[in-house]
Amino acid sequence: MNSEESKKAAAIKAVEWIEDGMAIGLGTGSTTYFALEAIRDLVKGGHDLVGVPTSLRTEEIARGFGIPLTTLEGVNRLDVTIDGADEVDPQNRLIKGMGGALLREKIIASCTDVEIVVVDDSKLVSVLGTRSPLPVEVIPFGHLRTRERIETTGCRAMLRGGGTPFITDSGNFIYDCEYSSITDPEELERELDSIPGVVENGLFIGLADKIIIAGKGGVQVRG
Repeated sequence: MNSEESKKAAAIKAVEWIEDGMAIGLGTGSTTYFALEAIRDLVKGGHDLVGVPTSLRTEEIARGFGIPLTTLEGVNRLDVTIDGADEVDPQNRLIKGMGGALLREKIIASCTDVEIVVVDDSKLVSVLGTRSPLPVEVIPFGHLRTRERIETTGCRAMLRGGGTPFITDSGNFIYDCEYSSITDPEELERELDSIPGVVENGLFIGLADKIIIAGKGGVQVRG
């Protein structure tokens, strides 16, 4: 399978966990787009489903597909969330956020009974930070001082968008932080979260219940 075929295969496998009557977290990105297509088909086939999107872009796509939507305030819990990742290590720890939706993705993941992450095998790494930078969302006020504090954790932090900063759905900036590797993700997460001005970081630790991986050997499920 090529990359697009792998993404679609992983997404379709994830949708097997969706049952009639569920509230679903709708992820952001190229892989989860295929899941949205499959969820659309379930709704057309008569499934009573409702989704909570992790981004304005996903909300736009879901509305176009006719998927009923609600908010986190409109449901007690989410039964299943299907989302992607930029890196996955052997302990199912993730880097997410290259799509710019890490804050909402982490909030939704924390409110989900079963978080399913769909990736192709190119996203698998032995150590986090070796393939993808780590996105860190910060408030615009004082962001250069915030960057200085972020860089004390051992990275080179680059403002996404440069002179025309990328703005998240929540009105914040993102710094893409390049580490040689992240050997202790739990400690790094604590360090980043303690910096004033940091809203959220793209380390997703202990949140993924199932990882669905598609590649040349077919589709595999971890968890």
